[in-house]
Amino acid sequence: MPLFFEQEKKMSVNKVILVGNLGADPEARGAVTKIRLATAERRKQGDSWVDHTEWHSVACFGKTAENVMKFCKKGKQIYVEGKIRTSKYQDRDGNDKYSTEVIADQIRFLGGRVD
Repeated sequence: MPLFFEQEKKMSVNKVILVGNLGADPEARGAVTKIRLATAERRKQGDSWVDHTEWHSVACFGKTAENVMKFCKKGKQIYVEGKIRTSKYQDRDGNDKYSTEVIADQIRFLGGRVD
């Protein structure tokens, strides 16, 4: 097998870019700030259009987390760039559960102020 093909197999990318609106005020939990981000799309279904909203859990840390707590409120439009992480845990009954969230590397505030 050629060398360039071997290197190509090893490469992978975990990157997500979202633009949406906060569904609730940010929540600080120790060093992490969590937000719920709604993204929407419109789909054709038969003769009509149907809106579909997808909800994303986003975690941010450090100065980004501080700025999110300071400047963001429910309804604020933001740009999020980061990576997807899935964690496994067990519920009270011992069943395996999974939680997927975006770990934000960068958040930009869009639009005007939300009062």
